[in-house]
Amino acid sequence: MSQSFRLGVAGLGTVGSAVVRMIARRAAPLAAASGRDIRVTAVSARDRTRDRKLDLSGTAWFDDPVALARASDVDCVIELIGGSEGPAKATVEAALAAGKHVVTANKALLAYHGTSLARAAEAAGVALAYEAAVAGGIPVIKALREGLSGNAVSRVYGILNGTCNYILTRMEREGLTFEACLKDAQALGYAEADPTFDVEGFDTAHKLAILTSLAFGTAIDVDGVSVEGISGVKPLDLLMAEELGYRIKLLGVAQATEAGIEQRVHPTMVPKSSAIAQVMGVTNAVTVDADAVGELTLIGPGAGGEATASAVVADIADVAAGLVRPTFGRPTGQLRPAERVEMQRHEGGYYIRLTVHDRPGVAAGVATRMAEREISLESILQRRNTRAAASDPHGRSGQPVPLVLITYAATEGTIRAALEAIAADGLLAEAPQLIRIERD
Repeated sequence: MSQSFRLGVAGLGTVGSAVVRMIARRAAPLAAASGRDIRVTAVSARDRTRDRKLDLSGTAWFDDPVALARASDVDCVIELIGGSEGPAKATVEAALAAGKHVVTANKALLAYHGTSLARAAEAAGVALAYEAAVAGGIPVIKALREGLSGNAVSRVYGILNGTCNYILTRMEREGLTFEACLKDAQALGYAEADPTFDVEGFDTAHKLAILTSLAFGTAIDVDGVSVEGISGVKPLDLLMAEELGYRIKLLGVAQATEAGIEQRVHPTMVPKSSAIAQVMGVTNAVTVDADAVGELTLIGPGAGGEATASAVVADIADVAAGLVRPTFGRPTGQLRPAERVEMQRHEGGYYIRLTVHDRPGVAAGVATRMAEREISLESILQRRNTRAAASDPHGRSGQPVPLVLITYAATEGTIRAALEAIAADGLLAEAPQLIRIERD
């Protein structure tokens, strides 16, 4: 067996500690798979006194992760600090400059600096590996970069944030509000005290930007992702989705169109018959549409110490075995600039929930405004306040009631123009709800 492969682990939180334990527990199988003894020789974390239940005897401790990245007895730096700037970025840059391999789980860092870091790794002839950065323990990076390299991908989409999927699952099953489910998610540790990054879609956007680059050979363009979170989804929307044969999921979608690559994150109605509709709770899923394999869906744990450590350790084993691949599937010089497609140009079906006054002519007025813009309606559903309407001889209450429209394919721009006209007619009692439909 050749010389040991020496690891420096920067960040000893839940994932970092799980990585150190897994390396020790799986020492023999990892050595057999990679042809080298893999061991942790250095670590770095903010608090030396914290009891992490780790045996760090004989392991060098660095208060400064950048110093760890430059240490002579470290061959590969495992960056598990997190964040797109600061110590995480400085540590990875220092490691690459020193000619050391890097394994990271840091999706934000890659979303904002992935192309430049990949270029630095290329110049140094070292690996920049990041399986754990997207969908936790699901091996989607390897699937796209290696397993599907013979395929032309037309679309990649998925449930990439367990917090949002947990909240939507609880809302659907129990009829709870977003606010109530978020509070429970925070109590269980699924959501942070400030949940904005998760529930407003930014975490999903970072992961989607990485998948887009792998799927379509483009330079990462996180600023080109259209982002909308789940805080506006109401229990009624989930109930209506159920009646119509759909479920609502927060999806990240990257799709090739004639105008360029769409990158979008938003609540989405998916057919209940689809594989991704069956994914509940904190589980993640990624679906790839490709020419040779058709539709391929990978489902599994998207977070958690052991699941994420599994992906980190898989990368470590590959690098130890000498597998150094282009970071995003091809040399950085061959990555095409991303051709952004504005959300207004997106074309697809839509679920539209209007809160209208229950009076004669309202539904006809709405339909007229849709027809003026050549928007075809698949169905119209209206729910009346039957108790309030009982006193009216025509069965109308005059009170706000939901009017739900399902459209055939239309562009976002025409849909929004029609909604603006409907609002200008004074037909709406509150702002409309708009949810895109992602059909098979």
